[in-house]
Amino acid sequence: MDALVETLDTKLRQWKPDVAEQVRQYVAAIIEMADQDALDILHSKDVKQEALDFADESAN
Repeated sequence: MDALVETLDTKLRQWKPDVAEQVRQYVAAIIEMADQDALDILHSKDVKQEALDFADESAN
């Protein structure tokens, strides 16, 4: 897990501020869902599509 945290920290400093902020918000939402045992919501089609759209935007 430490490697994941280090990678995230590095990436947050490399990305444009607006992208980094979006990622922070997504990570915070995932943590909140995990605390509520609600991660199964992440498997919905809409969330998957949103993640794909976000990845496409970030690549450009």
